[in-house]
Amino acid sequence: MLSFAIPSLIEPALAVGANNLGATFDATQNNVTFRVYSNAATHLEVWLYDQNLGAAEKFKLPLTQDSSSKIWSVSVPVSTLKAKGIKDTIYYGYRAWGPNWTYDPSWTQGSTVGFVRDVDGQGNRFNPNKLLLDPYAVEVSHDRLIPTAPGQTNGGIYVSGPEYRAFDTGSQAPKGIVLPLAQADIGNKPTRPFKDEIIYEVHLRGLTENDPDIPENLRGTYAGAALKAKYLKDLGVTAVEFLPLQSMQNDTNDAIASTAGDNYWGYDPYNYFAADRRYAADKTPGGPTQEFQQMTKAFHEQGLKVYVDVVYNHTGEEGVDSTGNISPIFTMRGLDNPTYYELSNDVRYYYSDNGVGPNLNTGNPVVRDLIIDSLAYWKDTLGVDGFRFDLAPVIGNDCQRGCFQFNKFNPENALNRMVKELPVRPANGGDGADLIAEPWAVTNYQMGNFPSGWAEWNDKFRDSFRKAQNRLGVENVPPNELATRFAGSRDLFQDDGRQPWHSVNFIVAHDGFTLRDVYNCNQKTNSQLTWDKGPSDGGTDNNLSWDQGGEPSLQRQATRTALALEMLSAGVPMMTGGDEMYRTQYCNNNMYNVDSAANWLNYDNIKEYPHFFNYSQKLLAFRNAHAALRPADFFKGTDNNGNGLKDLTWLRSDGNEPDSNYFSDPNQHFLAYRLDGSELGDGVQSIYVAYNSWSGNIQATLPPNLPGKQWYRVADTAGFMESQDNFNAPGSEELLTGSTYDVNGRSLLLLIEK
Repeated sequence: MLSFAIPSLIEPALAVGANNLGATFDATQNNVTFRVYSNAATHLEVWLYDQNLGAAEKFKLPLTQDSSSKIWSVSVPVSTLKAKGIKDTIYYGYRAWGPNWTYDPSWTQGSTVGFVRDVDGQGNRFNPNKLLLDPYAVEVSHDRLIPTAPGQTNGGIYVSGPEYRAFDTGSQAPKGIVLPLAQADIGNKPTRPFKDEIIYEVHLRGLTENDPDIPENLRGTYAGAALKAKYLKDLGVTAVEFLPLQSMQNDTNDAIASTAGDNYWGYDPYNYFAADRRYAADKTPGGPTQEFQQMTKAFHEQGLKVYVDVVYNHTGEEGVDSTGNISPIFTMRGLDNPTYYELSNDVRYYYSDNGVGPNLNTGNPVVRDLIIDSLAYWKDTLGVDGFRFDLAPVIGNDCQRGCFQFNKFNPENALNRMVKELPVRPANGGDGADLIAEPWAVTNYQMGNFPSGWAEWNDKFRDSFRKAQNRLGVENVPPNELATRFAGSRDLFQDDGRQPWHSVNFIVAHDGFTLRDVYNCNQKTNSQLTWDKGPSDGGTDNNLSWDQGGEPSLQRQATRTALALEMLSAGVPMMTGGDEMYRTQYCNNNMYNVDSAANWLNYDNIKEYPHFFNYSQKLLAFRNAHAALRPADFFKGTDNNGNGLKDLTWLRSDGNEPDSNYFSDPNQHFLAYRLDGSELGDGVQSIYVAYNSWSGNIQATLPPNLPGKQWYRVADTAGFMESQDNFNAPGSEELLTGSTYDVNGRSLLLLIEK
């Protein structure tokens, strides 16, 4: 438990943002101030507790509103807290009254005194019987549903409507914790350019929950993840991207051995500041925050960046029933529903572009401040280096009610404010944050249309290469489409001044098949699977997958080729956790609700598929060692240093450059390129990559060498090299003496000239 006798290593928690919202100690540690925004509230109180669950409040205080800022505040001496019986941790929540539930001093917990209606004509949903979590709380005491706590498994107690309107949630609701933050030692944050990253997307719990090398009490935690930093560095990745870590409902995942109601992925946050408590080995007040900081320090000490997937399109406060009256109320909805959520034109309902719940009202300046303030907190206090934004077009929505208007040109929307205020990391590296958009939402597709400074997940890269590998004769994929993706997707990013590294190239992500399953499964099996592999609902039916005729050796070859396509293309590659060890999800492409060993990384796979693991490690090392694969600018297709080589030369199998007819012909299945390493700051003269998407072998004529240089084989993804890990280590590359090379069907060849 934290004591008011603050140790010397503890400094005051600093409120984030110009409005200093949240609950904070002053510099003397003798007073605590509570500040919260509400435009429509007519009366607000902070209720203070000495326990998180099962206890009545120790006392309460009314807040006063500043009429211009609409911020409510109150300060209380620590001596008063002690006198009232709060001697250690301060737990708190708000109760709010407004036009639909007017304040009456005679109101008591569990009564309906002052009630007018559940929702009024302005969309207000005030209910003083529902204790409200501070949107700016830096730690959250517990989930709103806890299977081990009596009375804590009924989510209905939080809703409005006639059955639970008068049910008081004070003793059970999640509460904010007032923390004097530990002095943050997050290590030296890496400052390298984003163009040089290899991203490893993984679930924090899944990274270690099934790892026998991690102490059992640390598995699935921030502390456990910290112990994998060296593993990831040795693998060759440079940035780990964790699925959501902001507080969410997930304590019920282990209640029963079932997927029913489980939230494994975590895309339903209900607080944007607090690191999720379930993932902390130290769950005492202050423990999750300090443990998270220690984790980021561990990754920084290995030179790795830490990215976090964030969800600013909806919250875990959920939606509304068909009548428009009944909705959960435990945080922002009860403080100021029309401010925090985008209402429909009929204000009893909500507008949604995310497919899950009401849009966060990102057109509102208060919500934009909340987004920026929370990101700054994660970056500067918790040590995060970058963010991936789920369904990011919603963040660029300028409409505040009943519509959607994506506007990348508005300097005041959150997308552009992040670039300016966090700020985004400079192109050449330095301090800042790396910003990555998932550039689509359920009803809005904005691929290639984000503002300057933003990188984007590139689904066109994914689909082009999946089609080339798995849809031969079914989908038309001409060489110019593959060339565009190999070279950084100029068609998507150059027109607004962005560069190849703004393309995050991926074949798979968390929400789909694993890399192995793309080449092992003909279709998803989500609903047919039983625990512990499913069942799961949803998931796309258009996976562009194929089981390679059921032949295991060809399945491994196709998977190796896919990983090479990612790592040898211009842009920033992203792999998913377990790709390196040939991980499967048993053809389930939507395991959002499966919190089991079947969905955690299985490190026994490294022993079962050692050649695949070694190949992956060597491939990543090759990318990291060769600057030509990580260009800062788009290739020009010209000789810029007078050595007779273009910076990038496209080649046919006969060794000649393709013309426009070849490039546009979907019946041409061979494409090679040569990079002039000397022009691109590389340590070798040239890099040659040849990709054969045809089913049979194609003989490739190798381009002529420069004087005194020769071609050496680095890698071939074909099955005949599997016993050699399909890779030759630096210094052991194989000299090629002939002028031609047979590139096996559906494989990739990698050479260097030196």
